[in-house]
Amino acid sequence: MKYVKVFLAAFVLLLTVSSCNKYSKVLKSKDRDYKLKMADQYYATKKFKNAQALYEELFPVFKGSIKFEDLYYKYAYCFYNQGQYLDAENLFKGYLGVFPNSPKAEEVDYMQAYCFYKQSPKLELEQVNTNKAMNMMQIFINTHPGSTRIAEATAIIDKCREKLEQKEHRAAILYYNLGQFRAAAIAFSNLMNNYPESAKGESYKLLVVKSYYRYAKMSIEEKQIERYEKVITEYQDFADRFPESKLLKDAEEYNKLSLNNIKVIKNEQTPSSVKR
Repeated sequence: MKYVKVFLAAFVLLLTVSSCNKYSKVLKSKDRDYKLKMADQYYATKKFKNAQALYEELFPVFKGSIKFEDLYYKYAYCFYNQGQYLDAENLFKGYLGVFPNSPKAEEVDYMQAYCFYKQSPKLELEQVNTNKAMNMMQIFINTHPGSTRIAEATAIIDKCREKLEQKEHRAAILYYNLGQFRAAAIAFSNLMNNYPESAKGESYKLLVVKSYYRYAKMSIEEKQIERYEKVITEYQDFADRFPESKLLKDAEEYNKLSLNNIKVIKNEQTPSSVKR
C-alpha cells in the first residue's frame, strides 16, 4: 500500500510537470492561431487561469477580427469562474459596449448584474453591491421582458431585499437593546415602510408600540402624557392593520398600561402643581 501511494504521488507529479512544460511551450509559441486554439482547450477543460493568460495576450491581436467576440466572451468568463467578480463585471460591461447586438447580449447583460450579486458582502458590511445587484437585475427585467431569466432575476432581487431587511432589523434591535427606544421605534417603523410585504410586519409593529412605551416610561414627567398618547396611537394603528394578529393582545397590554399611566399622572397633577 505504501508503494502504491508513492507511485501515485510520483505519477501526479509527472503529469503536473508535463502539463507545466506543455503550457510553457504554448506561451513561447509565435503561432497566434495555435495559442488561441490552446486557450480554447484550456477554457473547455476549466483551466481558466491558463486560458485567461493566453486570452489576455491575444486580446489586442484578434481585436476587430471575427474571432474577437468569442475570445472576449470567454475571457470575461475566465475571471468570473475564478471568483474575480469585479473584473468580470467590467468585462461583461465592455463586451456589451462592443457587441450590443450579439446573440449572447442578453446572457452577458444578466451576468453583469449577477456579478454585483456575487460581490454582495457579509451582513455586517455596507451593502452597496447588494443595492446595485437589485437595481441591475430590475434593469435587466425591464430591458428583456421576454427573457427566460426573469424568474432568476426576480428571485435574486427578493434575496437582496431579505438581506437588506435583515440588516435594518439588526440595527433596530441594537437601538432597542442599547436603550435608545425612540430611535428603535423609528427604525422599526422604517422597516415596515421599506418592506411592506414582509412576513414580519406584525412583529415590527409590536416593537414600535413597545419601544414607544419604553421611551415614554423613561421620560421626564412633563413629557410622559404626550409620549404615552403616542403609544396609544401606534396601538390603534396596529389594531387597524392587523385586526386578526396573534400579537394584538400583547400590543393591547401596552395600550392599557399607557392609558392607566396617563390617568395616574393626571390625578397627581393637583391644581397647584399644574403648570400654566
